[in-house]
Amino acid sequence: MFEAPKAWSSQSMKAAQIECVRGRISVADIRVPEPGPDDALIRVVASGICRSDWHLWNGDWEWVGMKLQTGAVLGHEIGGIVEAVGANVTSVRRGQRVTVPFNLACGHCHHCARGEQNICDNAAVPHLIPGSGGWAQYMRAPNANLNCIPLPEGVDELTAAALGCRYMTAWRAIQGRGALRGGESVAVFGCGGVGQAAIEIAASLGGRVIAVDVDDAKLARAREIGAHRVVNAHGLAPEKVGETVRRITERDAGVDLAVDALGSVATVHGALHALRKGGRLSQVGLTSQAEKGVVAIPMDMIVLRELEIRGSLGNPQSEYEDLLGLVASKRLNPTALVSRTVSLNDVESVLHDMDAFKTSGYVVITDFN
Repeated sequence: MFEAPKAWSSQSMKAAQIECVRGRISVADIRVPEPGPDDALIRVVASGICRSDWHLWNGDWEWVGMKLQTGAVLGHEIGGIVEAVGANVTSVRRGQRVTVPFNLACGHCHHCARGEQNICDNAAVPHLIPGSGGWAQYMRAPNANLNCIPLPEGVDELTAAALGCRYMTAWRAIQGRGALRGGESVAVFGCGGVGQAAIEIAASLGGRVIAVDVDDAKLARAREIGAHRVVNAHGLAPEKVGETVRRITERDAGVDLAVDALGSVATVHGALHALRKGGRLSQVGLTSQAEKGVVAIPMDMIVLRELEIRGSLGNPQSEYEDLLGLVASKRLNPTALVSRTVSLNDVESVLHDMDAFKTSGYVVITDFN
């Protein structure tokens, strides 16, 4: 039954808008998005500030078609409450607590039919759909029957925001694409948001985790959340980093699984050199301006050592149930990675902190006034 009889677009809300690439971010009063017949209107309770948002603000990823628009409202790590639904929406109702994946899917293409909604042929991301960014008091969730994920008891809106991109991405990189088995060794390259989640998840699934970063504080945090060993890669060539990782594995053979959570020439090469023969790299990090999507790889080594590189993007809507179940049962704790809660007015300063990797853990907006 349609629950949005009034014209929401006649009402205003506060949102953090980006003027242009690397431009100012100001909190403005804009119209509340109008939900269509297949949509839900979500009152945002918590919304993460992700490094993916920083990449977009920085002008990255235009080479894959994600161009920042003037006046864009970003934000794709969402925990909120359904405020209204369209006439065709049956899977969620007004007042229900939900999260919204950043990989918005159509539900009817070949990949969606196979449960691979994260690589939907008609995929969209929130900042490319007007009214669907989460740095606002309200957001519109398109195709809500698929793209609104109800939250179980024990998972609140802050936890949902912490799950939103980095944590659920790490879940697929470790459990899905990484196919980690208990007792295997894992090297996580980059101990930012995705990396920290990957460390916690891998350790909880029985992996022996080696954390790699250039920041001692992040490496100390990695130990706290499950890393058995750490490697500071500062000043080391990627081959040397890989050699250092291999030296601390059984028989110096290397790790079974490496996760590149950053996306640079150094981390890709370091991760490949850390692998044992027959090992696999779960590639999560997308590149920045330095690489513009292209990283040369040591092909002969990949062939001679039978290495695998597996891309890993987000998490399919069909695989949220297991992840949410582990969170609800307290086996996984995304909220522990939340380092700060902030207001809409703080978004710009947080992005500037990301320029120098000054943020630690997850920064989440909880004040939308």
